[in-house]
Amino acid sequence: MNEKTIVAIILAVLVLISGVQAYKLTTLKQDLKSGATLVAAKEPATSSSGASGSAPKLPSSLNNLPQMVGGC
Repeated sequence: MNEKTIVAIILAVLVLISGVQAYKLTTLKQDLKSGATLVAAKEPATSSSGASGSAPKLPSSLNNLPQMVGGC
């Protein structure tokens, strides 16, 4: 195959992929505006100021990590 043909095919595929992504993004925006998309949260959002007084529950594998890691 000619090198120009290969470049043209790759360019066409990239344009096609970007078109599909643009379509998906547009439909997602329309769904969000109409309220058709439901977003579920595991727990209610809290303020990040730390006013709640308790730290979030960490997995047991993360409990014994050092607070600071030295670098170069």
